[in-house]
Amino acid sequence: MRKTITRPIPHAHLPAEEDWLKLEDLVQVEVTSEEPTHPIESALIPGTESGWQAAGPGEQTIRLIFDDAHRITRIRLLFIEAEVERTQEFVLRWSADRGRSFHEIVRQQFNFSPSGATREEEDFRVSLSGVTVLEMSLVPDKSGGEARASLAKLQLA
Repeated sequence: MRKTITRPIPHAHLPAEEDWLKLEDLVQVEVTSEEPTHPIESALIPGTESGWQAAGPGEQTIRLIFDDAHRITRIRLLFIEAEVERTQEFVLRWSADRGRSFHEIVRQQFNFSPSGATREEEDFRVSLSGVTVLEMSLVPDKSGGEARASLAKLQLA
């Protein structure tokens, strides 16, 4: 019989709050529209709690353009909808060549219902190197209704 005593395998490192990227210092943001009382900064900067909301219905795009290429290991998203029943779809993509080509990270749909699911939180573990652009496309209502896209929080580590 052979026996070896090994050290325990450490749990994956979870970023502490201070490990989240300070996006306000690292990116330029492009957004197709925004409600003046819910600007995109409200979803990207910690401590601003109102979140982003589009100015009108229909598909919207949020694009984060990094000043310098970054490595991204985690993407946390929070969507909240307490008023309108709808099916929302979002697609996350990234680019290493300043947006000339994109690679899809995830495409996902979920349902909101005022009497049930009003919150959707996603936490993706990724291994992306050399990210120069991160883009999210949102279709707020797959049935074509008048719902407006919104995003309560987007964090990157």
